[in-house]
Amino acid sequence: MSRPVHALLLPPGPRLYEALRTALDGTGPAICPLAPDLPGATLAPLLAALAPDAVETAAGVRARPGGIPAADGTAVLIATSGSTGTPKIVELGAAALRHSARATLTRIGAGPGDRWLCCLPTSHIAGIQVLVRSLTAGTDPVIHARFDAAAVAAAEARHLSVVPTQLRRLMDAGTDLARYGSILLGGAAAPAGLLAAARERGGRVFTTYGMSETCGGCVYDGVPLDGVRAEVGADGRIRLAGPVLYAGYRLDPAATAAARDGEWFVTQDLGELSGGQLRVRGRIDDVINTGGEKVVAGEVAAVLSRHPSVKDVVVVGRPDAEWGERVTAVVVPAHDAPSLAGLRAWVRESMPPHAAPRELDLVAEIPLLASGKPDRERLRSVEPKHP
Repeated sequence: MSRPVHALLLPPGPRLYEALRTALDGTGPAICPLAPDLPGATLAPLLAALAPDAVETAAGVRARPGGIPAADGTAVLIATSGSTGTPKIVELGAAALRHSARATLTRIGAGPGDRWLCCLPTSHIAGIQVLVRSLTAGTDPVIHARFDAAAVAAAEARHLSVVPTQLRRLMDAGTDLARYGSILLGGAAAPAGLLAAARERGGRVFTTYGMSETCGGCVYDGVPLDGVRAEVGADGRIRLAGPVLYAGYRLDPAATAAARDGEWFVTQDLGELSGGQLRVRGRIDDVINTGGEKVVAGEVAAVLSRHPSVKDVVVVGRPDAEWGERVTAVVVPAHDAPSLAGLRAWVRESMPPHAAPRELDLVAEIPLLASGKPDRERLRSVEPKHP
């Protein structure tokens, strides 16, 4: 435990990229990238949980008393929460990050000199991994501080990583998807219609599944990367093992032990394995208990995403005095707005009656977290505007 830790409150750019390079090769401190615009009330508990030796901002480096070093192999630390409850900070080794990057480059068939475009927040693992892949490939990435469809379309890059909403905006802007060697799609479940439309337009899209604890995406199109193993436990939860796993949660051995079963990391996601392919059903905390019946929200959303009048959809459970929770479909209409009755009938064609939504909330767009994932807490609490 002798590696100094620096909290980086820096925008995506050359300085952060250089800090990542030295963190990986061991010539610099381990880094924890944080969004530079975090409010003080959010930043304070994060720094308390991280206990860094120094904080780096655009103005310079400031030593912080009481810093606690990390293990020598640690390169990057990623904060996985902090807006509510106690923050958890994932410790990732340089070897794990590099293995993930090399396995990705191999899986997608990236060629020598191929450039990556980083348009995801570098305070999250998806953005950091774009930069790690660039370093591994020996190329300079194109780094955008924020996502802009026109700027992304104009950038000279061969590979990019996006979330479903960003892919949809690229398509709406008329971007030529065939120009990319690969488009990695993660962060949230991808609607089947979106995937089909992107591939019809020449996009070589890989759906990815993973989390900070696995150095980001470790299962591509249902198949684990080289060296990664996936299984589904008796409780239905997805379990992952291999060289991409995190070292532990920063200064929290109890949380680390609770999430591990020997060599396996036990996720909070439900899944199924069939023919060697992993299908993610949804998160455990997104299971809706309605009238004593359990409904996996992600599975209902997958069915609704195939409805011709649904452009985007998230399914959540909202409090209900009679049913405990009511299945609620939050929908961005494709063209004509769908009706609740129509969506209920659509779901009941392939799922039990209790899975059909009892409430429909039509919205112009799905609210997102900085990571690109739907803001489910906000959606659960929003007062619906019925069509």
